[in-house]
Amino acid sequence: MKLVLQLLLWLVIIFLGWKLYNSVNGPVEFNKAKEVRYTKVIKNLKDIKAAEMAHNEITGKFTGNFDSLIRFIDTAQFANVERRDTSYADVAKNKAFGINEGYFIEDIVLDTLGFTPVKEALFNGDENRYRTMMNIPIEGIDAKFELQAGKLEKSGATYSVFEAKVSKDVILEGLDPDLIVQEKQVVSVEGVNGPSIKVGSMTEVNTSGNWPKLYDTTKEQ
Repeated sequence: MKLVLQLLLWLVIIFLGWKLYNSVNGPVEFNKAKEVRYTKVIKNLKDIKAAEMAHNEITGKFTGNFDSLIRFIDTAQFANVERRDTSYADVAKNKAFGINEGYFIEDIVLDTLGFTPVKEALFNGDENRYRTMMNIPIEGIDAKFELQAGKLEKSGATYSVFEAKVSKDVILEGLDPDLIVQEKQVVSVEGVNGPSIKVGSMTEVNTSGNWPKLYDTTKEQ
């Protein structure tokens, strides 16, 4: 009986030690895996933002369709423009004052020097990079970013807006579910706030991401 009690005691000690180890080491390992996954996801979101900003610059609006965005990257070109200042006589004003010259109009002339393909300017021609940027880049996770675009009325003006996002549930799939619940409730200057990682907004005139600067300097692992 004494031997049985000793064995039971050792089993309890081992179990409690294991629980203590997990309570300390679990969050550490979770955070390591989370940061690696977040870094990869944010890299794709930056590419999506760059493509959307180019689309808006050239077409005057954002797009909520990845197929349309890829076709745009394949075919669109940036104009290489040179800006120069010029001036010419203000004929009407000079005539009103009875002089030939005296008043001039300052103006800006834009000269188009050539064109650069968007895919070269943004992605160095790497087709695989922009053709797969809509996929969640986590091994074992088969999902895509949600993409929306439209118009927003704000202070009497109309703005073109877009938003690309993915739930933290998707990004952190397979990790500790209790820690995932806590992560979705994060409100911190150094954290990714809210239940998802996103760039842009459908409710605000905002094209920024909701991640801290830490992820703008972290190298992908």
